[in-house]
Parts: sequence; structure tokens; C-alpha cells
Amino acid sequence: MRNARGQGAREQKPRRADRARLPLRRSLLGRLLAVSALVAACSVAATAWIAVQTTSGAIKQEQGQNLTADARIYDTLLEYAARNPTWDGVGATVRELARESGRRVALTTQGRQPLADSATGEAAPALPPQASAVVDPLSVDTVLAARGADGQGTGADRIDPRAVGPFRLSAADSRALRRTADDKVACLNRAGIASDVVVGASGRPRVQIVGNDPERALGTRCDLAALDSPTRSERKALNALTELADACLKRQGREGVRLNNDLSWGDPAPMAVPGEPGAVVPRPVPAPRDAPAEQAAPSVEMPELTGENDRAIASCVGTARSEQLSSYVASPALLFIGDEGGATLPGFDLSPTNTARIAGAAALVLALTVGASVFAGARLVRPLHALTGAAQRMRDGEQPASVPVSGDDEVGRLAAAFNDMSAHRARLEEQRKAMVSDVAHELRTPLSNIRGWLEAAQDGLADPDPAFVSSLLEEAVLLQHIIDDLQDLAAADAGALRLHPEPVEVRELLGQVAAAHQARAENAGVTLAVTATAPGPALSADPVRLRQAVGNLVSNAVRHTPEGGRVTLRAYVAGPDASGPYASEEGGGTVVIGGGTVVIEVTDTGSGIPADDLPHVFDRFWRAEKSRSRRTGGSGLGLAIVRKLVEAHGGTVEATSTEGEGSTFALRLPGTSEQGRRPAADGMTTAF
Repeated sequence: MRNARGQGAREQKPRRADRARLPLRRSLLGRLLAVSALVAACSVAATAWIAVQTTSGAIKQEQGQNLTADARIYDTLLEYAARNPTWDGVGATVRELARESGRRVALTTQGRQPLADSATGEAAPALPPQASAVVDPLSVDTVLAARGADGQGTGADRIDPRAVGPFRLSAADSRALRRTADDKVACLNRAGIASDVVVGASGRPRVQIVGNDPERALGTRCDLAALDSPTRSERKALNALTELADACLKRQGREGVRLNNDLSWGDPAPMAVPGEPGAVVPRPVPAPRDAPAEQAAPSVEMPELTGENDRAIASCVGTARSEQLSSYVASPALLFIGDEGGATLPGFDLSPTNTARIAGAAALVLALTVGASVFAGARLVRPLHALTGAAQRMRDGEQPASVPVSGDDEVGRLAAAFNDMSAHRARLEEQRKAMVSDVAHELRTPLSNIRGWLEAAQDGLADPDPAFVSSLLEEAVLLQHIIDDLQDLAAADAGALRLHPEPVEVRELLGQVAAAHQARAENAGVTLAVTATAPGPALSADPVRLRQAVGNLVSNAVRHTPEGGRVTLRAYVAGPDASGPYASEEGGGTVVIGGGTVVIEVTDTGSGIPADDLPHVFDRFWRAEKSRSRRTGGSGLGLAIVRKLVEAHGGTVEATSTEGEGSTFALRLPGTSEQGRRPAADGMTTAF
């Protein structure tokens, strides 16, 4: 049997060692490394992403601001070219634009001959090989024009709407039409329709209705048709444009076209305009922004209108407009926009060198993180392995051993707590073994006595006289007392200990306990006294259980007090309003009872308890005298029952002792407040 048991133990050791070695992917160290590496990688990636995004955002913002400034410069110079036939005098405009934008602005011909440059002097840097834009009012850069200062683009029309050429009105015509427009606005205002006069690039005013329903003016007497009548100069310019367009169409083998004042073509629609054939249904084509409507050019037989014809007509009209306006606008020029020092726009270029630097920094961070994780993880896992091994040895029934405590951190506190638990478990195991032995001993003694007396009576060796019966009854009562104590402890442990609280006058309860133990104290030669003579503090408790707790203390005190000694029972209130066991109030004859904590003390002048044994006096079956003599001790359950009963009442119990002088056991219970009129013996009211 011993060999088999030893072989089983040898087989268990490799299995325990195998269980202790976890795979790296499942171990705490492996998970710590994985988490650290993941955190480091995410940190590096997030830092790089934030840096790139921040830099790119700043660059894009600066580029966007520069692009807006470039568009404003382009639009201003485009307007200058549309209104002037040459670039003479553009220098002042270029210098003003450079001052406002803080950048260098230069204009050259298409042959790169200087026209104007904001950077003057011989130290001016050379112009870049590629121009920023071409300033040509007859071929507008639609992207830059859409970001111009006025916020209006040209759409598909490549001719700047401010290039009006021969369609520009004379000052006299413009003033005359302005007076007419002012009259129409006044008329509309009287009719309750808000309107304003808007003057176009050609100098022609027009009435703009405030709101999104311009047809409201049709129901009034304010005839706006007079503003749509073309002037003589506009008819002349339109006829010249029509001739140029017809020439273009004839070169393609197509018939001529009749252009309207808004440069559309198509069948006329009737409209009451004095002296004019009427308005036409417009067809969208490139046209000046404020060209007059409703006046048709000289009658020309219209060709068959198809999609192909429309495209050909639109192309010829655009070519004719460019040809007509070429002598009224400035020639195309190259525009150069740059920093004052000649630097180009900033950019973000992740070169191979920068990429290698970022990768090296990321690898260094990962290496440091993994190294720190390995170091920290090893220090963290080592005590955990020790704890695991100790716990497995305890599970397998081996003698528990303490583990080393490395420090005061979380793992160190865990190891200390494990050591305390291991020591406590060892003590509990010893107490359990001792309890089994003690219970067997305590039950064996009365049962052996009962059995012996009964066998003697059965054999005729003892007479069943009253003394015989009394002896059997005493042993049975002792046996019942032990069983009741065990039952009380079991009920207290299970939380099933029932209490029946009621108001209890502590002085009366102490008197009852003293009377119950008076005979035993006299037989032992011990003086048993209750020092309080005035009414004592009141509390709410189960009087039976409280008498049981105090009785156990008195019984122990009498048992361990030598002949001639003294056992004293005392009760008082301890709290913020109590200065001691006694307090008196002069006059009135009223006594205040209770409040604070009620303290019941049992003090003896016995042998005392050694300091090493004092923490264990409330343990079950614990006795300072290990022989378990019936003369020197009981079953070892009395004080354990006292603690459970006091805790069930919401109180605490404590013991103080001086070896050779005696011991004091104090019960601390929550008191109740009660007022009553109790006259003292001397006519004074005394609070106990």
C-alpha cells in the first residue's frame, strides 16, 4: 500500500509540473507582451497618422488660402484685360495686388517679355519656367474664374462677361436708360413691388425684382419693355456680329442665322415692344451678361434647326465674338504668382530617407516596449507562478507553505494575503482535528459514565436509588448541554439563530444571572457581586440569549477564580454623552436611561490569560489548559457561543487580561433611549 501511494505521488508531480507550464499564447506574460506590442504599434501608427494628417491639413489650408488669393489676382487682372485694349498702365494694379496678397505678381507677354512685375530691382529672382495662368479675357480659365472675388464663374462660356467691346453704351445712352430704369423702379415701388436698378458691364441698366417671382411686374402698368429696346450702337454691333457668324457658317456650307439681342437664335415669340418685331424664345449660348433682349436682327431665312446645326451655330457665334472683341481687349499675357523670396508652395514629400527614419523609430519604440514588457512581465509572473504552485500543493493535500513576498505592490499584497489564508487554513485544520477529538472526548465522558452506571445496575452492583438517578441525570444534562451548544453554534453559522428582542433592564438581568450562579460561587469560595444599585441602562435584546451569554462569562470567571477571589458584574453607557459608568443630574427627580452603547463587563481576579492565548479565547474548543480536565475547564464552546450571540444582537465582545491578576470580558451592545421618573434612595435622581 505504501509503495502504491508513493508511486501515485510520483505520478502526480509531473502532472502538476505540466499544468504549471502554460503555453506562451495563454500565459499572462504572453498576453502582456501581445497587448504591449499592440499598444506600441497603435501608438506609433496613430502618432504617424496624426502627424501626417496635421501636416497635410496645414499644407492644404495654406494651399487653399494661396489658391483663393491667386484666383482674386487672376480675376482682377482679367477684368483689367477685358476693359482695356492694351496692358499699358497695369503696373499700379500689379503692385497693389502684390501688396494686398503679400506675394510676387508678374505679367509677361506670351514671348515672356515683361509687362509688369511687383519685384523690382536687379535682385529680383528669375521667374519660374511655368506660368501660374494665362490672362486672356477671350479664353478664361474656368476653374480660377469660378473662385474669383465675385464668386461667379463663366460656366461653359470661355469669354469673360466683362468683355463687351462694341456693345458698351455711350455715356448719353447709359444716362437716358438709367433715368428710365429709375422711373420703372419708382412705379413698381408704388405698386408694392420691391425692385432695384442693376447696371451691367456694358453700362446698360436693368430692373431687378426683389424676390423669386419676377413675373409679378407683368400685372402692373409699369412697362419694362422700354429698357429692352437696343440702342443704335448695339444694333450696329449686333449686325456686325451676325455678319461674322454668317461668314463662318457659309465657310462650312451652312445657311446664315438670325441672332437676337441676347445672342440667341430661333423662332420669334410675339411680345408687345414698340417699334420691334417682338421677343424670341431664348436658346442658351455664349452671350454678354447684360445684352438687351427682345430685338431681332435683320430678317434672314432660318435653316432647318437640328442638334448638329445648333452646335455649328454656337461655335461660329463664339468665334465671331472672339473676332469682334479682339481689338477691344488686351492681348493674352502670362501670369506668374509666387512667394516674395521666390520659394514655391510647401508640400509633404515622404522620401525614402524619411520613410526609413519613421520605420527605424517605430522599430526602436517596439523593441523598447517589448523589452520593458518582458522585464515587467517576468517580475509579475514569477510570484504568480509561486502562488499557483503553492495553491496546487494545498489542493493536493500537501502541507501548505508560505510564498515569498517581493514588495508592497498588488502582487506582494496578494502573496501576503495568500500566506495569511494559508496560515489561517492551517489553524482551521488543526482546530478541526482538535474539535473532532474534543467533541469525541466531551461526548465520551458522560456517555461512558451513564453506560458504566447502567451496567453496574444491570449486574446488581449498584442500587437504583435517588443518588444513582441523580448521577445519571447530571451526566445526561451535561451531554444535553454540549449538544445544545453545538446546535447553537450551527444555527449561528447558518444565520438561523432566532432572537426575540424586547426591552431589557440590564440591572435586573445582571441580578438574575448573579442569583443563578450564586450557589456555585459560594461552593467555590468566590464572591459574586453586581456593583450597580441604581437603575441600569436599557436596551432591546433577547433576554434569554443575553442571560445565556452573560451566564457563560460568569461561569468561566467563577471556574478560573481561586478561593477568596471576586467576580464583578457591571453595566454602563459608553457614548458621546456619557462621561463614565455613572452620571447624576441634580434636581427634578428625572433619570435618563440608555443612549449610546451599553457595556456589560464581567471582571474576575483569577489567574488571567497569557498574552499569546488571548486572541484565541473565542475560538471553538479552545482551552488554555490542554488536558481538558473537567475540573479546570468546560467543553471550550462557551466563549464561542458568547461571541455569536453578541454579534447576532449587533454588538461586539472583547477580552483584556493581565496574567496573575485577572481578566475582564466586555459586551458592547447598541442601547435604546428611554425617559422615566425613578427616585433614588437619597431623594436624588441618579443616571446609571
